[in-house]
Amino acid sequence: MTTVLGYDLGASSGRVVLGKLEDHHLEITEIHRFSNDPVQVNKHLYWDILRLFHEMKRGLVLTVNAGYQSIDSLAIDSWAVDFGLIDETGHLLSNPIHYRDNQTDKMMEEVFEIVPKEEIFKRTGIQFMKINTIYHLFAMKKNNPHLLDRAEALLMIPDLLRYFFTGIKCSEYTNATTTQLFNPTRRKWDEYLLNKLGLNNKLFLEPVQPGTKIGELLPSICKEVGLKKPISVMTVGEHDTASAVAAVPSTSEDFAYLSCGTWSLLGTETKEPVITKKALEYNVTNEGGVEGTNRLLKNIMGLWLIQECRRVWELEGDPVSYEEQKEWVEQSPAFTSFIDPDNPVFIRPAHMPEEVQRYCAETGQPIPETKGEILRCILESMALKYRFVLERMESLVNKRIPVFHMVGGGIQNELLCQFTANALGRQVKAGPVEATAIGNILMQYKGMGKIKDLTEIRAIVQNSFSIKTYIPNSSAQWEDVYETFKRFIEE
Repeated sequence: MTTVLGYDLGASSGRVVLGKLEDHHLEITEIHRFSNDPVQVNKHLYWDILRLFHEMKRGLVLTVNAGYQSIDSLAIDSWAVDFGLIDETGHLLSNPIHYRDNQTDKMMEEVFEIVPKEEIFKRTGIQFMKINTIYHLFAMKKNNPHLLDRAEALLMIPDLLRYFFTGIKCSEYTNATTTQLFNPTRRKWDEYLLNKLGLNNKLFLEPVQPGTKIGELLPSICKEVGLKKPISVMTVGEHDTASAVAAVPSTSEDFAYLSCGTWSLLGTETKEPVITKKALEYNVTNEGGVEGTNRLLKNIMGLWLIQECRRVWELEGDPVSYEEQKEWVEQSPAFTSFIDPDNPVFIRPAHMPEEVQRYCAETGQPIPETKGEILRCILESMALKYRFVLERMESLVNKRIPVFHMVGGGIQNELLCQFTANALGRQVKAGPVEATAIGNILMQYKGMGKIKDLTEIRAIVQNSFSIKTYIPNSSAQWEDVYETFKRFIEE
């Protein structure tokens, strides 16, 4: 039996998951889970990349101590858009800046003065968000050009951590496509955009496809963690959403997915990028998937809204458990107030509950006062925003998508799953929770030749993990409030 390790790094936590595949059934075991805490230093917000690497090595130690000396491969997935710069001596030039850092304020407008918005979308098919790699690089070129002058390679977060493990610099395809600097039609970095923005082409390594063996763990790391033989290191769908979508247990080609965590990523799978005037108007994105697929999707603010509320309340000495959260929401009146989850004021507020209250006040709605009312406002608004985006996705592909899957850690919030079914007016199939790690692991097996294709990957997921179905209820009420909710959408 082959055994593999999947490193799945989210914006708030990371995990090391062991996978064993036998007789078309995948068994996974969580070996290590750790927090991912950004660090504010003076004016900037950074990822603590060396702490993450330490925890990843700690995961290897725990794997060895659990009796697994023979690991066939490992791979890493993470959030998108963020990167590190490596100099000519192979050293990391600075801690990667967090995508929520304010260095990109007003950068989009400055970029559009050089390359029109329509031209950027035509060349990349990527949703316009201030967090995108293109705007961080432009800000760096403007404010810290010495870093780019010294850089020899740009590595996205999984590329960077893989480099720490192997000493080999390599760019992976699915994460490269998220940068808004990659041409999805030509499947290569867009030299026109790089040149227009004055970015050095040499920084951008030619991407390799998921399921490619890159190298092996460095001997020094094997010795440090107690491994007797090196482990192969592979690429997978290294944008975590690419791995999550690979693990959607759909038996139909026509399905919509919602990868639900800190962010909500809602979309469908297409054979080719959808780069049209309407797609630009709807501000959707086309990102690379595994096995040559295209992920037509929309980034929506996810459980970050809830996480930040809970963080603030904890700092104020009044922590909220998940059980209390559910009870309070159920006891609060429905459909009192709404927010647009994607309004810029919610990207990084100092006090999320107060920001929700301020938004409701400024839009002439009743102000949610209790914790339950604030949480219910957020959850109902998220579910209604999912419907809004799904309808736009269906118009782009010119068909109704009959099957809706929710995957990821967010499905543990059963109220959100039920509200989503209610808002959509259709069944929602929720599971698996660890879709990203599962997709990571199964793509490693695909790279080894033990799985034939994406269809077989999804059949294995369906065969291995339980899926819960949510049936819509109170549909007439949700239908009525949907028209009210749409007045708060600003796009």
